[in-house]
Amino acid sequence: MKASLVSLLLPAAASARFIEANEVNRILPYTDALLKEAETPERYLIELSPGKTQWVTEDEKWQLRREGLNFMDITENGDLGSLNIASKATPVFPEKVQLQSEIHPLLKTLSKDLLKEHLEKFSSFHTRYYKSDYGRQSSEWLLKTVRDTIKEAGADKYGVKAEHFKHSWGQNSIIATIPGQSNSTVVIGAHQDSINLWLPSVLPAPGADDDGSGTVTILEAFRVLLSSEDVIKGNAPNTIEFHWYSAEEGGLLGSQAIFSDYEKKGRDVKAMLQQDMTGYVQGTLDAGKPESVGVITDFVDAGLTAFIKKVIEEYCEIPWVETKCGYACSDHASASKAGYPSAFVIESTFGDSDQHIHSTDDLIKYLSFDHMLQHARMTLALVYELGFTDFEKLKSENEMGEL
Repeated sequence: MKASLVSLLLPAAASARFIEANEVNRILPYTDALLKEAETPERYLIELSPGKTQWVTEDEKWQLRREGLNFMDITENGDLGSLNIASKATPVFPEKVQLQSEIHPLLKTLSKDLLKEHLEKFSSFHTRYYKSDYGRQSSEWLLKTVRDTIKEAGADKYGVKAEHFKHSWGQNSIIATIPGQSNSTVVIGAHQDSINLWLPSVLPAPGADDDGSGTVTILEAFRVLLSSEDVIKGNAPNTIEFHWYSAEEGGLLGSQAIFSDYEKKGRDVKAMLQQDMTGYVQGTLDAGKPESVGVITDFVDAGLTAFIKKVIEEYCEIPWVETKCGYACSDHASASKAGYPSAFVIESTFGDSDQHIHSTDDLIKYLSFDHMLQHARMTLALVYELGFTDFEKLKSENEMGEL
């Protein structure tokens, strides 16, 4: 915008036929100031850890990411958490899983073929960089795919829907909603954008694992969840949402915008699970370790994380392993900052996770769809268990037990 204004003004100043003697002195300082302003890169306020902030340019953002540092870009959402965080109550989750008879038959219908089909398409975009037109196109494709999934299940007749949550940068987030008996909500999330940290606007970023794998993993769980008549007819005590966030790579921008909106509206989110990178297992195997699901233990809700471990033990065919990823390492951090219980599950320990990400080499050929299927099993089981949890009753029973 600034450069365009300068380009319009300079020809006019240079070609003016009648200029007073002192007019040049008035024009040139003004155009010089515009040029200087145009050359000054935009700066963003980032949060590297709770309370630790600094102003950076976009290039400095990518340099920090290349150095392995995560952050939240809080330029537009500096007030996130200011409403809920002070009144946050300790959440209560079930002590054990209970819905095996309903969930185990559903797990058998998860499809590796669909995971592969969707990921091949999703990673075929030149990039899914959130400021690019490819990022917009990939988001449009994803929304259409989610809507087609709803229609094919006949769930649209019962009020199940998917909509864009719009952003100023072009690539919109997506929210799919399955209404329940209350407005209390269980959220499953993944991020849809990808990035090449060297030249984001130019170089390819297939993002097969980061986070194409998480995107298609929760899409497949969503598809199978809609095969439950109890779910699509709204019989679950809680509303269920699936989120595909834009601009995670830019500092959790899409998820911050959504959870800031939820916080301001007083939305009651009972639990949020993020799935970011679910397909790479070779690093674990090369290290001589057993294939497992990585459960993040730092900057997450302890109660929800403990319940997720129980879900993995009951419904997955591989064990869990604890790992850490630091502050703001994915979109669950936005939910957490807003005061909502959140958790994050990844493909392995953080140290054994995919090293091809954020480059042209984040490709399907390195991924295991069998491993992705384990994440889909965990996602489907968790959202079903929590979707049918009576949180108010659970809270009352817990309070009675403390008396």
